[in-house]
Amino acid sequence: MTTQPPAGERFQSFSAFYPYYIHEHSNRTCRRIHVVGSALVLAALVTAVVTLNPWWLLAMPLVGYGFAWVGHFFFEKNRPATFKYPLWSLMGDWRMFFETITGKRRF
Repeated sequence: MTTQPPAGERFQSFSAFYPYYIHEHSNRTCRRIHVVGSALVLAALVTAVVTLNPWWLLAMPLVGYGFAWVGHFFFEKNRPATFKYPLWSLMGDWRMFFETITGKRRF
C-alpha cells in the first residue's frame, strides 16, 4: 500500500506521486466516474471547437472536477488529491484515463 510522504513533506516527482494517486482510486465506481468525467471534458472541448462557443470551455472543469469529487466523496470516501497536489492530480487523472481506455489499466 502506497501512502503519503511523512507529515510536512511532499512528493518530489510525478513518478513518486502516481502510485499514491492510483491507490487513492481503489474503488471501482470512483475510477469509472473519473473516466466518464474525463470523457465528458473532452466532449465539451470538442463541442467548444466545433460550435465556436467558448461557454463550453467553462463546462470542462465543472464536469471534470464534479464527477471526480462525487466519486471521492460518495464512493471512495477520501479527500481528492487535487486539494494538495492540483497539477499532479490533473496529470494523474489524464494518465489514468488514457491507461484505462487503451487497456493498459483494467478497472
